[in-house]
Amino acid sequence: MRFSISTAYLPVHELDALARAADRLGYHALAIPDHVVDLETLSTPYPYTSDGARRWGHEAPWPDPWVLVGALAAVTTRLHFFTSVYVVALRNPFQVAKSVGTAAALSGGRVALGVGTGWCREEFELLGQDFGTRGRRTDEALALLAELWQPGWSEFAGEHYTAPRLVMHPTPPARVPIYVGGLSEVAMRRAARHDGWIGDLYTIDEAAEHARRLAQLREEAGREDADFRFFTALTDAFTPDQFADAHERGVTDVMTMPWAYYHGLDVDLDRKIDGLERFAADVLAPMGADRK
Repeated sequence: MRFSISTAYLPVHELDALARAADRLGYHALAIPDHVVDLETLSTPYPYTSDGARRWGHEAPWPDPWVLVGALAAVTTRLHFFTSVYVVALRNPFQVAKSVGTAAALSGGRVALGVGTGWCREEFELLGQDFGTRGRRTDEALALLAELWQPGWSEFAGEHYTAPRLVMHPTPPARVPIYVGGLSEVAMRRAARHDGWIGDLYTIDEAAEHARRLAQLREEAGREDADFRFFTALTDAFTPDQFADAHERGVTDVMTMPWAYYHGLDVDLDRKIDGLERFAADVLAPMGADRK
């Protein structure tokens, strides 16, 4: 099992120190969320709360993920980075390919692209992107990214995006894994066609049910033997035995804020790092956590 640190809503000035500590202590990655803006009022409900309210206040920071990866890759040597999740359909896919490819090159291949189709209609409208076609455009953009990241010349012809014969440098030093977020049947089928699925907050039983469904979809897609990662945050796992149980039931990667187990969520940087150190000793070490 691998353990990654969620950076959602954390002060930007703390991320350098947290990345250095996670790199030193054996965590696998930092999970980096994505929004371009946070609008004051929305008619679109947030899909991951029962009342549709957002989980964060308007003061929450949303650093650009690929600028952040470039900065943190420079102060770490083994830590990986992935987005949880990046809304590709909000952007021009050629710029996405350039940003992710550059981050991959600078980090020595320590990046993965976690994608979602997005939920906020108003954010799409603000950025001049069509909300109704976001799913189809996401699928097409992922196919285009794979072409643009190949060494040498490439070209592409799709319904929404077309590329004449071109090259894009720098090229990622290794294939960039694609992880897909979302609970809908369409999102899970999209994940089954790629390298992994990024979930939300679940109990072990809930996560196991999602893992079971994804295994079915991967078999239907003929990808049951391909490497596949299952990322989630667990609400009822605290001990090595509990995490091991989740791993046996299909959870390969846990996203967490380890300081919450010892000090709570809203604490200063010193207690965050203390929580990272204690969780590494209490859970990562006994489990022989995988950092690759």
